[in-house]
Amino acid sequence: MVSTTVLVLAGSFGERLDAERVAAAIARGLGEDKRLECDLCPVEEQSGASSGPGPGTGHSSRSGQASLQLDALDFDRRMRAARAVVIAAARLDDRALAGTIAFEAATRARQAGVPAYAVTAENALDRFEARIVDLQVILRARTPRALTAAGRKLAQLV
Repeated sequence: MVSTTVLVLAGSFGERLDAERVAAAIARGLGEDKRLECDLCPVEEQSGASSGPGPGTGHSSRSGQASLQLDALDFDRRMRAARAVVIAAARLDDRALAGTIAFEAATRARQAGVPAYAVTAENALDRFEARIVDLQVILRARTPRALTAAGRKLAQLV
């Protein structure tokens, strides 16, 4: 039996759009037609993890931290039970992506054969970089209304 659950792993899009609000807005769109259920997984990046490496913050320490955060959320079990994963991150770019929760989640989804989609306020990935991370589609959205609309679009794809 094919799962009807979509795992929504969402980070904050700024002060007014915390991770819970981002996840809920996307889930509203995904669940509008009642065909899909959402497993919401709001997560806040640890300080310094969403920007490029700073002093004393190497790539390996960031990726280890992201891995530990996903493990604490029981991400692998939840992902394998899902039909797809939606990763919501305020910004996607090649420098900041490595070592983040978004990158680690996309990598784990690819390795498990679970399709991953992304919703972001700012997409600075080129097609090649998006392909390396194996994101099926990247949608841009900045507001709760746009996040819900992105969820609607994703519901047609998953």
